[in-house]
Amino acid sequence: MGYTEKQESLVNTSWESFKQNLSGNSVLFYTIILEKAPAAKDLFSFLKGTAGVQDSPKLQAHAEKVFGLVRDSAGQLRATGTVVLGDATLGAIHIQKGVVDPHFVVVKEALLKTIKESSGDKWSDELSTAWEVAYDALAAAIKKAMS
Repeated sequence: MGYTEKQESLVNTSWESFKQNLSGNSVLFYTIILEKAPAAKDLFSFLKGTAGVQDSPKLQAHAEKVFGLVRDSAGQLRATGTVVLGDATLGAIHIQKGVVDPHFVVVKEALLKTIKESSGDKWSDELSTAWEVAYDALAAAIKKAMS
């Protein structure tokens, strides 16, 4: 079964909720990543040399880009059943930063926990699955671009 209109709608609605508190949700997202993988701190230029996760325009912009790419992936999955990277440099950037497979797992977990927090009582297994499927398709496209 393909990605459904309802799944895309769930992702879009929760994306809007996420953006309502971009600052807090961005800090939460990177805090969860560093709790799971402290060494990942050096992968993010805006976290290097900082004590923990500090809110900043660069941190918010990166979080918005990550979550936005997943939201865009949901739209692509619904429309075409596949995800094509709009930014051909994403693979090279991830290689340059030293991103490896386990990092994708950590980011997925942090993304889902952040969406759960920002969605509040709208959180459901169906919402989680919609984000998971879109994230997995995006991660696969980035990994393909890395090879």
